[in-house]
Amino acid sequence: MASRDAVKLVKVSKVYKMGRVYVVGLRNVSISFAKGEFTSVVGPSGSGKTTMMNLIGGLDRPTTGHIYIDGVDTVYLSDDELTVLRRTKIGFIFQFFNLIPTLNAMENVMLPMALAGRYSREERKRRALMLLRLVGLGHRARHKPDQMSGGERQRVAIARALANNPTIVLADEPTGNLDSKTGRSVVELMQKLNRERGVTFIIVTHDMEVADMTKRIVQVRDGRIVSDDHRR
Repeated sequence: MASRDAVKLVKVSKVYKMGRVYVVGLRNVSISFAKGEFTSVVGPSGSGKTTMMNLIGGLDRPTTGHIYIDGVDTVYLSDDELTVLRRTKIGFIFQFFNLIPTLNAMENVMLPMALAGRYSREERKRRALMLLRLVGLGHRARHKPDQMSGGERQRVAIARALANNPTIVLADEPTGNLDSKTGRSVVELMQKLNRERGVTFIIVTHDMEVADMTKRIVQVRDGRIVSDDHRR
């Protein structure tokens, strides 16, 4: 039976060793995100929100507890298996876009498909152009990042995040490098993709204006979830 949760954390803790000091990033957190949710995770710097995103995204492993992605317990996956899951089930959007400067928009969107070994080269091109059109940038397919505005670069990054048709998109401060008007338009685009394509979005942000545009706000402080507000 397929899981109704896109993501589920069960008693997850993360402890980092920094020299002789142990730093707790996450403390016994249990939470689930249903498929198709549009959620923000907020909290001050050092609260644990980025730690939680890195664990969900398979970029790090928990010290204790279990993390389920689309029903799969990632604790029992090998590094190679976790890499495959990350490339096929999860899309990432970053504050500073992380586009390859020597590649044009289409090539940047094609890259995750190539890394995952999915589709023929012609199909990658077709999908990349389709996704760029979806985010309103079909006419910019041959342009490189330095030929685009910040908002356009973030739209390319959103198209890239969708390249392998992921179940989940994790966005880490996606508006942090944009002015407020452009940032709002980027979040509105993510809302549209969530509504029309059913992709689960988890947005890590310190910006409450961004959080107010989501349907659920999870607040993290000192490695713990201190509030979980299902808004509408």
